[in-house]
Amino acid sequence: MVDKEKLERETIALRAANEFQDGSIVNLGIGIPTMATNFIPEGREVIFHTENGCLGFGPILDPEDADPDLVNAGGQAVTSQPGMAFFDHADSFGMIRSGRIDICVLGGMQVSEKGDLANWITPNRKVGNIGGGMDLAFLAKKLIVTMEHVTKDGGFKIVKECNYKLTAPRCVNLIITDIAVIEVIGDGLLLKEVAPSWTPDEVQELTEPKLIIAPDLKEIELI
Repeated sequence: MVDKEKLERETIALRAANEFQDGSIVNLGIGIPTMATNFIPEGREVIFHTENGCLGFGPILDPEDADPDLVNAGGQAVTSQPGMAFFDHADSFGMIRSGRIDICVLGGMQVSEKGDLANWITPNRKVGNIGGGMDLAFLAKKLIVTMEHVTKDGGFKIVKECNYKLTAPRCVNLIITDIAVIEVIGDGLLLKEVAPSWTPDEVQELTEPKLIIAPDLKEIELI
């Protein structure tokens, strides 16, 4: 097992935020994805959407500075922004199902080499909560998965075939982990970036499917 320094969860979120373009409408899942609201460069407008009925909120706040009625889908207090809008769940899911979400960032338990995503329940759990995950995975224009590269006991999370119940098949476009950035392409998984001091062979050791190495492979960019 490779034993090297990996990126912090906040750094994974920062790398995901680099994918947001000016004017993008973005939905963020619970966990690492929600941290991305705190890493939007000055001067870039990103419009954040949440299933619980808000559009246009800002960064996460410390609880002592929070409005308890203004929270994201993970229950975290967020900043109010000029032009922010509120609506019910039906309207929120209507935005998702009509294809208005440009980018969705979700956590992952498993991602397959075909881009299948499993992120809501494991075989040893009897109850899970899918939330809006299925709608977002199927209908966002671009789906990014952020997660640690392996399980706590060192098992594969990027796998040949998911053996957890799927959230959606063939939906993932980009995987950002604590050691790599991997794009899902027609031929499989393209390794595009590696964490500082990591080599492609070391990333491959922690990845079940065979990776395709990008000709322009580079270190993960954080600016």
